[in-house]
Amino acid sequence: MLDPAYIRDHVEEVRTGLRNRGLDPDKVLEEVITLETARRRIIPELEGLKREQNASGDEIARAKRQGKDTGQIQEANRARAQQIKQLDFQKDSIEHRRTAAVLNLPNLPHATVPVGKSANENVEVRRVGEPREFDFTPAAHWDLGPALGILDFERATKIAGARFSVLTGAGARLSRALINFMLARHTAAGYREVEPPFLANRATLQGTGQLPKFEQDLFKIAGEWDLFLIPTAEVPLTNLHRDEILDGRELPIRYTAYTPCFRSEAGSYGQDVRGLIRQHQFDKVELVKLTTPDQSYDELESLTADAEDILKQLELPYRTVLLCTGDMGFSAAKTYDIEVWLPSQKTYREISSCSNTEAFQARRANIKFRGGGTGKADFVHALNGSGLAVGRTWIAILENFQQKDGSVAIPDALRPFMDGCERIVSEKLRT
Repeated sequence: MLDPAYIRDHVEEVRTGLRNRGLDPDKVLEEVITLETARRRIIPELEGLKREQNASGDEIARAKRQGKDTGQIQEANRARAQQIKQLDFQKDSIEHRRTAAVLNLPNLPHATVPVGKSANENVEVRRVGEPREFDFTPAAHWDLGPALGILDFERATKIAGARFSVLTGAGARLSRALINFMLARHTAAGYREVEPPFLANRATLQGTGQLPKFEQDLFKIAGEWDLFLIPTAEVPLTNLHRDEILDGRELPIRYTAYTPCFRSEAGSYGQDVRGLIRQHQFDKVELVKLTTPDQSYDELESLTADAEDILKQLELPYRTVLLCTGDMGFSAAKTYDIEVWLPSQKTYREISSCSNTEAFQARRANIKFRGGGTGKADFVHALNGSGLAVGRTWIAILENFQQKDGSVAIPDALRPFMDGCERIVSEKLRT
């Protein structure tokens, strides 16, 4: 959430940031500015009345000592108390409406983010690894998996509907190996492993920015439970410290977690509907950091490097791009996307998104720190990134390591997590 005081004092800067994100600042800021003006008009009047009310006690005491009638003073007190009550109610109502309006505003882009309208204006930062040259036409994962008998879309549709999948045999084993491999690498790099709930309440999802604006993208639990299936482990990991004040000497805090993720993908009809790219349920290993403002952009670079390390270890070609203002997520101030090479599509596809949200999520979730452990509390900066999306890594291995005979080689770094298995061969007869 943006700081309402910052919006008030830097309105032109806020307008520019929102405009660079492709929004009409006059339209989205009108209510916030109107409510803030009303709030600022009420506060001096309210504070003046409260001072008068506090001083009236001394006035009554003096009148009694002098033997004077205090009836008029007390009557004025009662009228003033009623006026204070009404103004307090108005102020609380205005502040509630102002907060609701600010919650729908996206984060402002960092100064280093390129201004652009779409992904076409993202800036490539680096490429690592060369795409493999095949002496045959490489197959897509949606053909490779079923041919090997390790991926089944039809039975998944029978069970749950479209955009679900069933992995079996070596396919399920490969997915589990990737999860264990990623967690092993990240915990060795200093992240603390967490197994969080896969359900989150409304306050938790508001803390990271999914609510109230993106409720249609979530799966809500039916009945009296005000709970949602998590769209990413970023949600519970960031909220571990909601409404807490952390010791600045213990920052940065680094967490990693494997969770299934659930997204309705509202509005994405027709996009990547074939295969595993865009599913309602998918697995992901997440990275989250809570740090001080002066460290956060160095921590963003290291978090991105930690996500890239997985692809380097697996010998998968990738590139890293800096997203432009028009392509960033709602909560992000700066984002790097890591894109892995998919031979069947002859292009790079997103496999991780690494973002610094600065104080945007921390203000929503009320996560603060005291530098040196004492003194004034300030909001932490919260960062997150996929380390990596498991299903998309699974796709990349199948497509990049496919062999002419239809088998798939296992990357060297992953073989210890596959009990030494070097190759996936057809399991079709077993299913």
